[in-house]
Amino acid sequence: MNEAECLAMAERIRRACVQAARNGYEEAAMAGLCAEGALEAALGAIERLDLETILSAPERPADGPR
Repeated sequence: MNEAECLAMAERIRRACVQAARNGYEEAAMAGLCAEGALEAALGAIERLDLETILSAPERPADGPR
């Protein structure tokens, strides 16, 4: 794997982590958790990411929707 491919993979993982954190925080906040609890839920969402699924999904353009 060359440097460009490694960077593309890292970016895909970063996008997935950010999206999981946003979703986890939003769901927890809507459920009435305090900010600290919502943050814990966001971190838990990142920990539960299925990296194999992320890496096997087709790549999206870097400037596409996030």
